[in-house]
Amino acid sequence: MTDQPLEFSRTLPWVAVGPEGRRQSLRATEAECAALARRFGIPAVTAFGAELELRVEGGGAIRARGRLQASVVQSCVVTLEPVAQKVEDAVDLRFLPSGREPSDEDPDGPDEIPTERGVMELGEALAEQLSLALDPYPRAPGASLPALEEDAAAPEPGPERPNPFAVLRGGKG
Repeated sequence: MTDQPLEFSRTLPWVAVGPEGRRQSLRATEAECAALARRFGIPAVTAFGAELELRVEGGGAIRARGRLQASVVQSCVVTLEPVAQKVEDAVDLRFLPSGREPSDEDPDGPDEIPTERGVMELGEALAEQLSLALDPYPRAPGASLPALEEDAAAPEPGPERPNPFAVLRGGKG
């Protein structure tokens, strides 16, 4: 990890999730949205948040399930025009007790996130998930690449050049 401050930090002590679980609502401020946009290299994040249900699981892990919502502006890959988009994604995370490392046993299971000193970093986990949920190729409505004409794609016929490997055809005898 780096020593740079996180753009969207929301820590929660491990002990704050009791046996009955906990509901957690997270919203980014305007400044945090601007910092996330810089981090992701997009024109804007206009809103970002999540609703989570946290529950203690066997082995002492805490499972966080819910929904992430964001409003973002990305650049069209064809025209570079701004494209406003709504992002919604299911959240399924497992925070591991301090000292426990993620396992590779279940690749289809929830993302496992190690914790330090009994504190979960919910905000960074959600920011990472948002970065993965962004459209990698946003397009403005009606934007398309110019069609290539078949004749333009084919090279012009010209004089045939000699093959530099022709002398090897005689080969071994």
